[in-house]
Amino acid sequence: MTDSPARPAPLADPHLVYDPVPGDGPKDVVILGSTGSIGTQAIDLVLRNPDRFRVTALSANGGRVALLAEQAHRLRVRTVAVAREDVVPALREALAAEYGAGKPLPEILAGPDAATQVAASDCHTVLNGITGSIGLAPTLAALKAGRTLALANKESLIVGGPLVTALAAPGQIIPVDSEHAALFQALAAGTRADVRKLVVTASGGPFRGRTKAELAGVTVQDALAHPTWAMGPVITVNSATLVNKGLEVIEAHLLYDIPFDRIEVVVHPQSYVHSMVEFTDGSTIAQATPPDMRGPIAIGLGWPERVPDAAPAFDWSRASTWEFFPLDDEAFPSVNLARHVGRLAGTAPAVFNAANEECVEAFLGGALPFNGIMETVTRVVEEHGTPVTGTSLTVSDVLEAETWARARARELTATTATAEARA
Repeated sequence: MTDSPARPAPLADPHLVYDPVPGDGPKDVVILGSTGSIGTQAIDLVLRNPDRFRVTALSANGGRVALLAEQAHRLRVRTVAVAREDVVPALREALAAEYGAGKPLPEILAGPDAATQVAASDCHTVLNGITGSIGLAPTLAALKAGRTLALANKESLIVGGPLVTALAAPGQIIPVDSEHAALFQALAAGTRADVRKLVVTASGGPFRGRTKAELAGVTVQDALAHPTWAMGPVITVNSATLVNKGLEVIEAHLLYDIPFDRIEVVVHPQSYVHSMVEFTDGSTIAQATPPDMRGPIAIGLGWPERVPDAAPAFDWSRASTWEFFPLDDEAFPSVNLARHVGRLAGTAPAVFNAANEECVEAFLGGALPFNGIMETVTRVVEEHGTPVTGTSLTVSDVLEAETWARARARELTATTATAEARA
């Protein structure tokens, strides 16, 4: 089994600067997923740097209407987009309360395509902080419109694969994941030909050191108790299974055009070193900061410039210990499975991601045991068979594969739940 053919240039390259709207003054930014973790931290960064950034539009699912209205008012945006049309009256009321009686309100877009619309709107940079594969359409829209894409939505690159790479110009995508922002910065230390290996670090999650047998009885509460990062429930469970790390391996392959056998995962419990690049002369360049997503967000929005005081720095006058351990592939098979589907390419990564999303929801709802997540995902991937690949891949193919994977994962989950109830 071989890796997919190399492209002429890496998708993300710190040596290349893509500037769709050159000029002085603040960069106009659109923030997708503004009420989530990435979005709220991005807004904090923007508000502290009004000379550098100006937000023109926000999008959110619609579950936190009051916060969305507050953000719109503080940033004075032109447009607010929500995926849920049913919350528009409440959003309009919340905006009126924020802006004051008789004051003009921002334009409101609503519906499943609202985020895609603002992703293509007039701006310099689109920050895609949406969670899940629903971020694919906005990613494609931003790239097609020629915007710089600060990509925190790894799923859109993973499930979109060649659809994304075909649209992206060199330097147009700046990764916002802490690991990929680290690799992006470390790669600036050498040329592409100098790179021997990418080393992606993993905290190990809450279950580092446990065997597969010891993981059988973990609870939802156990899985949500991440030792380092404060994240949403789906991402936190993905960190506990290390699916998140598997997705990052696929993402690294797509962003930097490095073969899978030259992308390594190591466990680093402190989460201080966010990833490393090993060069052919034996040197390894590591990017390190205290765990804080505002640093990667600042890279995504500001590159090639750095944003002063974007995130905390280390106090080097205090002693500290940094540890690194090999990954236990038996207890955490998700990374090797991700490499497998990454090599298959085409619709296979979409099947892997969609099945995992369904299984995580089932686990959070008490319908699937922790080890059942990867067991079910593995079976769905195996049943998928030969994926649609190459230039024939379309958005419809991806969506059809996702729909099948979700339905099959739900069927298998229901079977597992029934069997456990009878036991």
